[in-house]
Amino acid sequence: MSNVLIVAEQFDGKLRKASLHALGAGQQLAARTGGALHVALLGHGIAEAARGLAGFGATVHVADHPALAHGLAEAAAPVVVQIARDCGATLVGAAATAAGKDLLPRAAALLGAGMATEVLGLGGAGPAILFRRPMWAGNVVAEVEITTPVKVFTVRPTEFAPAAAGAAGEVRAVAVGIDAAALRTRSVDFQVVKSERPELTEARVVVSGGRGTKGDFKAVEALADALGGAVGASRAAVDAGWAPNDWQVGQTGKVVAPELYVAAGISGAIQHVAGMKGSRVIVAVNKDPEAPIFQVADYGLVADLFQVLPALAERVKASR
Repeated sequence: MSNVLIVAEQFDGKLRKASLHALGAGQQLAARTGGALHVALLGHGIAEAARGLAGFGATVHVADHPALAHGLAEAAAPVVVQIARDCGATLVGAAATAAGKDLLPRAAALLGAGMATEVLGLGGAGPAILFRRPMWAGNVVAEVEITTPVKVFTVRPTEFAPAAAGAAGEVRAVAVGIDAAALRTRSVDFQVVKSERPELTEARVVVSGGRGTKGDFKAVEALADALGGAVGASRAAVDAGWAPNDWQVGQTGKVVAPELYVAAGISGAIQHVAGMKGSRVIVAVNKDPEAPIFQVADYGLVADLFQVLPALAERVKASR
C-alpha cells in the first residue's frame, strides 16, 4: 500500500486548473495502490484554495508562510519533503507546469528519489506502476520503471481527466520553519501581464499563428477575441520575435488542451503538436496541402489565413 502526495499549485490564492488534472492522476494512483491520497498546498493567504481542494476526498496539507508567497522552489522543496515524509507518501507528483518542473526535481533530490517527467499515462498491473512518458521529442513513448523507494513524477495535465469530487477531506496546517535570510534566491519583482484574454493554459479556445503569418498576428488576435479565446504561437513565430514567449505552444512551450484549437499558418512540427494534440477539436488553416498539421486536425482548410480568419471572425461576431 503506497500513499500518494500531489503538490497542488495556486496563484494569488486561487487553485490552478492544471492541479486538478494532477490530482486526477493522484486518484488513479491511490486506487491502484490502495493507499491514501494527500495534497500539499504551499503559499501565503491560501485558505480559500485549501478549502476547494478538500472536496476531492484527499487530506490537504496547508503550508502557509510569507517565505512561500512567491513560489520559490528553493524554499518550497524542503517543505514538500517534510509533508511527504509526514504522510508516508512513496509517490509524489505534480503537474508539469513551469512551477512543477522547477519544484519537483529539487524535492526528488532531497528525497533521494528517481523521477519521471511529463508522464502521459500509467502502465503496469496493480500496484506495480510504470510511467508512460515521451522521449526523443515525442517520437517514442516509453514505459519506465522507477526503482527507488520513493517515486517522484510530473504529469501532463492534458493527458489526465480532472479529479472527481469526493467526500470532504481533512485540512491540516503544516508547521513551516523557513529562514528566509538563508535562502540563496529571492523574489525581486513580479510584473503581471494584464490582458482581457484568458490565460493560454486555462482558455476554452486557443487561436495560434505560425510562420505563415509572416509576423502579422492581427488576424489571429481578431479571431481569438471574437471567440473569447487566447492567442498562441509556434516556436518559429516566437523565435522570429513575432510573438512573446508566453504565447508559445509546444514541447518547449505551454501544453494546452482547449475545446477548440485553431492552428493558422502552422506546419505542424511534432514539437508543436505535442503541445496541443489533446485539444478536443483541432482546426488547421494552411496554404500547403501537404502540411503535417492536417494529419492531426479534425477540420482542415487549404487556404490563405489572411482571407479565412477575418471571414471567420466576422461570422462569429454576426452570430452573436
